Amino acid sequence: SQFLDSLHTSRDRAMVLLMLLGGLRKSEVLGLSLEDLDFGQRTVMVREAKGGRSRVVPVAASAFEAMLRYLNEERPRSASTRVFLAMKGPRRGQPLSVPALDTIIDYHRRRAGTPEVQCHRLRHTCLTRLRQSGMSLEAIQAQAGHRSILTTRIYLHLCPKELREEYL
Repeated sequence: SQFLDSLHTSRDRAMVLLMLLGGLRKSEVLGLSLEDLDFGQRTVMVREAKGGRSRVVPVAASAFEAMLRYLNEERPRSASTRVFLAMKGPRRGQPLSVPALDTIIDYHRRRAGTPEVQCHRLRHTCLTRLRQSGMSLEAIQAQAGHRSILTTRIYLHLCPKELREEYL
């Protein structure tokens, strides 16, 4: 919550929510094109996924709300079809780069006093929470874009309280 509250722009909030609520990798977030967004179905088409496989990912409404605010109010005019663009400086209107996203995350991590927040940890949190909510491992595998279910299992963690409840 502290970290999310530190985000100034709808663009930054949308990018973080895609990782936190959709389980996308940072490169997948930055690879999204306008045509990949389906606001009606609340899904994104991840075309530039790790391993070259594409997938359709459902994402919570709050991420789409932040994206819509960004697209309507903040996104600079650009010939680029990429969703997330630099909003100021000499790269204004050009696709945001991975180092730029890392800088944004680092800035907000320091500002919010949440040094543990990282892009990949947001993804881990999403997948773990989906499992805690009862989603099957196979569905989480599809959400994450993993080839192997073994990779998916590595991502999932039970806290001691949950482990005790499962045992009981």
